Amino acid sequence: MSEQPVAPADHARQQLEPAAADGLRAYAAKTRANADQFAAVLEDIAENGLPSVEDCKPWEELREAHLARLAAQRPAVA
Repeated sequence: MSEQPVAPADHARQQLEPAAADGLRAYAAKTRANADQFAAVLEDIAENGLPSVEDCKPWEELREAHLARLAAQRPAVA
């Protein structure tokens, strides 16, 4: 995707509130940072190969840790 704004069409675009625009920019920056981190991991694998099995965590452990983080973010329902 281009980082250039899209040229205006025949229809006027609705402007966002400043707070909404700031939130959207923050989300775009976070998404871009996550993509850069993922690309760095792929480049490392391409350069150095896959890590050894001993250096990896089983996916089940990663899943359970992620589910625990999600549960901690959500308030309990009685």
